[in-house]
Amino acid sequence: MLSGPTCSGYFPSLARKSSNISYLHHNGGWLCFYDTTILQLDVLKIYNRKLSSIMVTFSKIMTERLLLRALKGGSNTKIITLNGKKIRKMPSALEKLPGLRTLDLQNNLISKVCPELSTLTQLTLLNLGNNLLEEVPEEIKYLTSLKRLHLFGNRICRIATGVCDGLQELIMLNLNNNQLTSLPQEVGRLRNLTYLSINHNQLTMIPTEVCSLENLYELHLNYNQLMYIPEEIKLLQNLRHLFLVRNNIEVLPEGLCHLKKLKLLDIAGNVIQIFPAGFQELKLREFYCEGNPLFVKQPITAKLPKVIWTLQKVMLEDLSHKKPMPKVLCCM
Repeated sequence: MLSGPTCSGYFPSLARKSSNISYLHHNGGWLCFYDTTILQLDVLKIYNRKLSSIMVTFSKIMTERLLLRALKGGSNTKIITLNGKKIRKMPSALEKLPGLRTLDLQNNLISKVCPELSTLTQLTLLNLGNNLLEEVPEEIKYLTSLKRLHLFGNRICRIATGVCDGLQELIMLNLNNNQLTSLPQEVGRLRNLTYLSINHNQLTMIPTEVCSLENLYELHLNYNQLMYIPEEIKLLQNLRHLFLVRNNIEVLPEGLCHLKKLKLLDIAGNVIQIFPAGFQELKLREFYCEGNPLFVKQPITAKLPKVIWTLQKVMLEDLSHKKPMPKVLCCM
């Protein structure tokens, strides 16, 4: 155990030399990490703000060590996880890890991917959530084995041309909490996609190509600016869960009623007034519609003639054209 203000002056060099520090105390704050021989930080908690530079230095050292250790594994290295390490640039050394299957770099400061990312053709999971990306980069189209792609919590406002061409194995795409205003038509090429989530973006419409994703099981479009859902949604015959919360949808398409496998529908917080014909045929297990001005049936407005006669006038006019009734005598 080390304590006192003097340790702050040489802590980075101490971290390089020591292989098994279990407890470090500094002015009421503490660092606790175990088994540094496997280079994994367990708990880091410092109350003294003057140690912020030490934290950054220590994190960088640990990141470099993890990468060196991974590189030594070469093609045998399958997983790299570097969450929350304040990484600003993806390591170019990734090209030396051809057998990598999982790359998790979420909660960092990455604004651009490195070209070497395109060499990871065995990668099945890529997590770049909560970074500073402004686009879905072109390099991703070369990840032909990718099955799960997490890009949530960035600043993405565009998808590079051709990205979807190489992602034929992709089954899950998470683009939540970005700045997308539209989706490219080529998204319809993701034929194996089963889960698509684009919550908290700025979409104003859904391209009909999304409706060609015949294997889609779950679709999340909450908190966008959608005005309507295309009639072609009826083509998503394997869709089970559909989330449309907090949009500007006024009318549900009749095509929705053809989704025989749909089990969960959430349309809360829209401006929907009526249900389409055949809506009662859906076999829903969960249905949420609060926050909509709904009618059970569409109100009918009667068309009145230009000239409206009162009932009394109609009766008087009718009587004026009739002859008087003959008297009938009844004898008993």
